[in-house]
Amino acid sequence: MTNTFGATSTADEVLSGINLNGKRILVTGVSAGIGVETARSLVSHGAHVVGAVRDLAKAQRATTEITKDAQAQGGNFELVEADLAKLSSARACANALLDSGEQFDVVIANAGVMATPLEYTVDGFERQFGTNHLGHFVLINRIAALIRDGGRLVNLSSGAHRYTNVDLDDPNFARTEYQPFVGYGRSKTANILFGVEFDKRHRARGTRATAVHPGLIKTELGRHMEPGSMEKMIDQMNQQLAAEGKEPFVLKTIQQGAATSVWCAVVASGDEVGAGYCENCRTSPVISDNRPLGPLDDGVRAYALDAATAEALWKKSEEMVGEEF
Repeated sequence: MTNTFGATSTADEVLSGINLNGKRILVTGVSAGIGVETARSLVSHGAHVVGAVRDLAKAQRATTEITKDAQAQGGNFELVEADLAKLSSARACANALLDSGEQFDVVIANAGVMATPLEYTVDGFERQFGTNHLGHFVLINRIAALIRDGGRLVNLSSGAHRYTNVDLDDPNFARTEYQPFVGYGRSKTANILFGVEFDKRHRARGTRATAVHPGLIKTELGRHMEPGSMEKMIDQMNQQLAAEGKEPFVLKTIQQGAATSVWCAVVASGDEVGAGYCENCRTSPVISDNRPLGPLDDGVRAYALDAATAEALWKKSEEMVGEEF
């Protein structure tokens, strides 16, 4: 398809002219930032959005306007509880959705944590891998039968996947020195690999999966970073860009950050994005070498799309959560 969108496109621009009446979409992490904007943009075009959140009270406050506007736009919005750092909560949410029996056209796995100190979930997993990957792995696989034939799974990943591949021998940093962004990078690579294997298992019925890098955006996702660290990083980047005679870097807005998620969910074709990685409303090129990359680089590391690694991660994830899918 012809792609007229890019890095500065907003979710509303991507959805311009698209009627989502009758579409039912599950979005995790609808309590702040990109998750709220993703839900708002979809509802405003007529979709029925179910927001899965850890903190219902916080999400209710954050989505007041979405709820008010839903009926006026022909859409619908509701919240369900799912703490992805607790497998019991992810399973309870899945069971409730299965009991309702209502199908989804799209699932957008948006929730996540970033650069946390070394902590473990109640199930004993390193917090970032446990929340960003394993929580979604259980929730989505349990409700996979609810995703309509021809549906879509969109996993929110990050350019941080370029820091490191997954480590299936030591996923909980039992023997590896913990570094917050290494942990984050592992979990974001896992998000991509999960999409690769999910796509392989479901494409025969037309259901496709992909992963998304929303771009660099200042949201509460960065609350665990040292104060001023993002500003320092941007200043260093802009000094380098200035020395090269280039325009300064500007963070994306939240509206721009949600654009690639909705583009992959309801605009792009399944063949265009299936088993892939997208950023700036396009499929990213594959980086086949191991050269160092900075925050301004784009592209997906080849290891994040490797089919054998994706299958191995799936099996390791089943072993870790004690459940086969």
